[in-house]
Amino acid sequence: MRKNNQNTSIHSWLTLASVPAMTTAKWNALLNKYSISACAFLHSDEWMTNPHHPLTSEQLAQIRQLRTSANDKLLNQAYRWLDRDPANQIITRDMPDWPSGFSSLTSPPLLLFVRGNTSRLGDPQIAVVGSRMATRAGLSTAALFASQLAAAGVTVTSGLASGIDAAAHKAAIAIEGRTVAFLGSGPDVIYPRRNIHLAEEIVSHNGLLVSEFSPGTPPKRHHFPGRNRLIAAISAGTLVVEATIKSGTLITANLAADLGREVFAVPGNIANVQTEGCHALIQQGAKLVVTADHILEEFNHLARSPVAAAAEQQQKSEDQNLATDKLLDSVDFDVTGVDIIAERSALPVSAVMAALLEYELRGLVTPVPGGYVKLRGK
Repeated sequence: MRKNNQNTSIHSWLTLASVPAMTTAKWNALLNKYSISACAFLHSDEWMTNPHHPLTSEQLAQIRQLRTSANDKLLNQAYRWLDRDPANQIITRDMPDWPSGFSSLTSPPLLLFVRGNTSRLGDPQIAVVGSRMATRAGLSTAALFASQLAAAGVTVTSGLASGIDAAAHKAAIAIEGRTVAFLGSGPDVIYPRRNIHLAEEIVSHNGLLVSEFSPGTPPKRHHFPGRNRLIAAISAGTLVVEATIKSGTLITANLAADLGREVFAVPGNIANVQTEGCHALIQQGAKLVVTADHILEEFNHLARSPVAAAAEQQQKSEDQNLATDKLLDSVDFDVTGVDIIAERSALPVSAVMAALLEYELRGLVTPVPGGYVKLRGK
């Protein structure tokens, strides 16, 4: 194991996390009851003689058994992962980098396996989440919001899933912004596999991968609600871009609301099943947003840097100039055929196609079956 001043703490929390049949919830209940740390549980006997919490002989026997029940295979696997790369680190509750937002959780993780820049854990963050089966318009909208948030100096947080999550991470990276990805598997098991390259890009661009699961842990269905609670807890707010009524995305949004965090939702076509979840959230009190400014105005502490503000103002000016363009004005928020756009703008189809490509690259429109759709907020 890599030598540092945190070895004892890391080993103690790893030991607890490796004990079979002891869930995070059970460990939290035990440690909270006696107000002790992992180190104290394993190496101190003083707390066991506290008259305010007398232990029976049976309880003492159970505690002694727990102290010697570490899974050496899991411990060795964690240490091998830790030593594999300097970017691999373990963060425990008694370290400065531990996210303060986790204090609102009834059952916070025992420790985090992270890869990348650990200072990202303390960044002001907004979660951008949504459907794995997102439409092209939804992907473009997620990218637009993520790039606007990242340009304002906010770290974009998501779950590295296909669809909206991946689009948000990619957009933040594209403008050299900050992003954090929480995993529903071990830190060395990227799921879905198609996002392995994206995960490495996040790390190489000063971002962070985070997991509460031991190295080698495969993705399992019941892991993802746990991952979602961490996203909701660490983020100042959660933005939902496309979600069905029964999607896991709504679990994240509801967790955020239960934790007292802000929830935002992007509206969409009422006939699109992928936006039903967003409309339901809005009915329940989520803030309807069509631009990142609607999110940022809720948070005074998510102040923009002068550089980011200047860059955003320049982009707004460029977009406003484009928005006065007759061709862009010919594109509706619903599907608009290229022939209709050409007719409205009185331009040849070749000129229309060239302009639409430029607008697509700027995030002003997105191609869909049958034509193009103007993105909201433009």
